[in-house]
Amino acid sequence: MSGHRQSAPSPSDPVRWGFLGAGFIAHRALGPAVHCADGAILQAAAARDPERAASLSPAGQAYGSYEALLADADVDAVYISLNNDAHLPWTLAALDAGKHVLCEKPLGLTMAEVERMAAAAEHADRIVVEATWSRWHPRTRRAEALIATGALGAVTAVDSGFTFSGVPADNYRLDPTKGGGALYDLGPYAVGAALWALPEGHVEVLDADVTRHPGGVDLTTHARLRVGAATVAAHMSVDETGGQWVRVTGDAGSLSLEQPAHTCWFEPSTLTATTRSGPIVLQFPPVDPYQVMVEHVSRAIRGDTSAYVIPLSESVRVAGAIDAVREAGA
Repeated sequence: MSGHRQSAPSPSDPVRWGFLGAGFIAHRALGPAVHCADGAILQAAAARDPERAASLSPAGQAYGSYEALLADADVDAVYISLNNDAHLPWTLAALDAGKHVLCEKPLGLTMAEVERMAAAAEHADRIVVEATWSRWHPRTRRAEALIATGALGAVTAVDSGFTFSGVPADNYRLDPTKGGGALYDLGPYAVGAALWALPEGHVEVLDADVTRHPGGVDLTTHARLRVGAATVAAHMSVDETGGQWVRVTGDAGSLSLEQPAHTCWFEPSTLTATTRSGPIVLQFPPVDPYQVMVEHVSRAIRGDTSAYVIPLSESVRVAGAIDAVREAGA
């Protein structure tokens, strides 16, 4: 499979999605999101077990191999929900087949991997987007806007965390060969939130405390960073009582995303802030951020420049920060 090219969907045509992988997230979240999304259709799915692929109810084919799906000319874009170590090779293969890519977080295991994807996307004239779905939630977008407009003044500190417990013994999160560990799994949320709150500034890791599983992966990572003049605390654990938080402090105010800060899905949510203009409490109705993500990425594929996607430059920056945290905790 090499150099296969196909034209982009027209602005009036739905983007035809193919799924590489038919696991839990594909069945519970992304499959339903694509089926409900405007401007998108779940065209094909591939899994080692073709019956699992068929159970996603694609409009077209269910395949028993990923290569077969990538050769399907009726697929415009792929969603990749494979183990973390498979993100790079299958993103590159999809781009080589002329497909756009929406890939689960972490996009790559290192900054170098994400840079390879970015270079391949530019060469293929296709888009690659990291599926950190919380970034499409209206509450997150509003928090970013409040910060960008200076409502909090200059950001001086960010405290972000994501914890849960109960990883099964056979789960990939405990397998170092598959990109397991809390930092890879939860860093795109906790470290990522600090960097969307601080979109500019050199990232420096001050220290990282790590608790490890006997198999070698990190169960808990707590990192302190400096981003420009601001300080950051990022806490990630797959072995602690569940909790999620994002707190941003500026020299003229602060804001907080109330629980769940990162994975609010089909439930009302709240943003509280103290701004230059006074205190505010913003309520957001239930929404499916997965569906919003699919709709925006599909619009971007069809050429709509107003659609929001996480820039690859930001994914590179987050991956670089995760690299530095991992090295500090080694």
